[in-house]
Amino acid sequence: MLISAFLNSLCRSFSAASRWTLPPVFPTPLTRQPEAPNYLSVLLRGGPDWIPIPEIWHVKSLESEPKVKILCGNAYEHFEFSGLYATHEGAELPVYRWSCRTYVAE
Repeated sequence: MLISAFLNSLCRSFSAASRWTLPPVFPTPLTRQPEAPNYLSVLLRGGPDWIPIPEIWHVKSLESEPKVKILCGNAYEHFEFSGLYATHEGAELPVYRWSCRTYVAE
């Protein structure tokens, strides 16, 4: 009886402590500031399903940023301009496709 009560309290304290100390498994990606007048909106397509990557991203120009790198937790999600355009809310936007993931060097 005494051992059972001890084990129950130990399990309860461990589960309560782990709920408060563990970080989220896949934190949301960092996003840029709201669209500036000099920025071009692009569509991001593809990538892992478990990471909430924004659908719209802003770049300076297609020539200066043919690749986009988004920080997601301890990794970067890379997108490259596909050469295609898609209609989004009545506007033709360039499409950037997911190409790879790299991890932050420690």
